Amino acid sequence: MQHLWRKSGWNLWHVLGALGMAIAASWVCRQSLADILQIASIDEEASHVWLVPLLFAWLVWIRLPRLRRLRASGQWVGAVITALGAAVLMIGYQNGIESFWHAGAILVVVGAVLSVLGLEVLIAFLPAFCVLAFAVPVPGLLRQAVAVRMQWATAAVTQQIFDVLGMDIDRSANMLSIRGVPVLVAEACNGMRMVFTLVLVSYAFAFGTPLKGYIRLLILAMCPAVAIACNVIRLIPTIYMFGVMPLAWAEAFHTVSGWMMLPIAFMLLYGFIGLLRWTLLPIRTFTLAYD
Repeated sequence: MQHLWRKSGWNLWHVLGALGMAIAASWVCRQSLADILQIASIDEEASHVWLVPLLFAWLVWIRLPRLRRLRASGQWVGAVITALGAAVLMIGYQNGIESFWHAGAILVVVGAVLSVLGLEVLIAFLPAFCVLAFAVPVPGLLRQAVAVRMQWATAAVTQQIFDVLGMDIDRSANMLSIRGVPVLVAEACNGMRMVFTLVLVSYAFAFGTPLKGYIRLLILAMCPAVAIACNVIRLIPTIYMFGVMPLAWAEAFHTVSGWMMLPIAFMLLYGFIGLLRWTLLPIRTFTLAYD
């Protein structure tokens, strides 16, 4: 690593300067950033926000070898992004648009860091910077619009699977009834909490694995299908337990199964990549450090 830094011209002052600018910008935008953390703490639908810093750090770490090809130049891009972020932040603050207020604060911090690191770092580490967009809590109207469609689709697919299994189940919109016991899809398996987490996981998988560009786009396009598949996998036994088991058992299973969805999502994505390899489609381009 020291050889890498000497060869590229980077030194400790670049790190300290970027860190200092990040701290200063975070202090200026502390109210907006604190509001993001508060929403993530009290709103389960925004709990995926806590994964963002971890995935950002991971995407940066696996791309660190790129620094040997980069120079600390083009610092003007940091000033541009900071100015843009400040404008978005003020628009959101003055007009009560929370998503603008939050997004503007993140842009200000990113711009402050890039005012030291420069344009080449932005381009080389773009997937890592883009993942910060997931730190903006999704507006309620958009969340509800997506939730309704996801819940209906999940309920419809679940009903079809129960029919294939020969089990009598009725559906009305996003409500399924088994043996006369109604279960709302929103209650048995909250779609939105799963959707945005899976989108984040799929993004990290796509850009944390050495894949061709079109494969990455295909993985991201699969997010809704993966989310529905995971919800259906969770719903089938959950609905059955709500219909035939004591309520406490069903609720306990619902809670435990929720923790299983992310590993299942990763398994589905790896299975998809394995299928592509099996069909002899070219997957890898070059080593991850330069991808």
